[in-house]
Amino acid sequence: MTEGIGDQFQRETCHRREEIPRGGLDWATKPDTYKHYPLARRVPLSAPETQGGPPLWHALSARRSERRFQPVAIPESHLSQLLWAAQGVTLQAEGYSFRTAPSAGALYPVETYVVVNAVAGVEPGVYHYAVQEHALEELRAGDCRAEVARAALDQAMAARANAVFVWTAWFQRSKWKYRQRAYRYVYLDAGHIAGNVALAAVGLGLGTCQVAALYDEEVNALLGVDGENESVVYMTVVGNPR
Repeated sequence: MTEGIGDQFQRETCHRREEIPRGGLDWATKPDTYKHYPLARRVPLSAPETQGGPPLWHALSARRSERRFQPVAIPESHLSQLLWAAQGVTLQAEGYSFRTAPSAGALYPVETYVVVNAVAGVEPGVYHYAVQEHALEELRAGDCRAEVARAALDQAMAARANAVFVWTAWFQRSKWKYRQRAYRYVYLDAGHIAGNVALAAVGLGLGTCQVAALYDEEVNALLGVDGENESVVYMTVVGNPR
């Protein structure tokens, strides 16, 4: 059988005892942990709930992939809660800001973007989630339903959803420490984050569907990222289920 790029990736990113990198890290070249858009319009988010909520076992048993949504806006507080569930800061300790989802080496290479379609109090557009401030940074104003649906492999549910979460990876944040193995960790990190959003959505009475079938270059263009240093890795649609 002919070897494909996936086979090569799996083989080349394996840990082997004799090849584990030795020595210290070059802290002078450590990439910034946070990405900012200093010129973007800042949209503050309401404070998320961090106590109570639905029982975890119920959320796990009730989670299903939803692809049909009602044309009714969700409140801004729901979007705020979902963003916090994705990557909100939960603890400041030892010089680190720990988040709701785990990340290899606490390097957090994954960035969260959201395409807002119908959220009360938030204008439609493309936003970046500023983790430290728990706020949105507006990258593009206007209705992007058709464009995000086309980029999501022409899946109409992305146009019908209230919001589309898009996760990118800033690869060098993880490669700085883990080299080629970093690519495995990036995708695992994205999965942890999407899982949090899916369970949080259940708690809010919303539905989600995780999306890995997408046109990478089109999604990157929508977000305005270069596709090399930073590129899309995963998406999730969120909405009021029918």
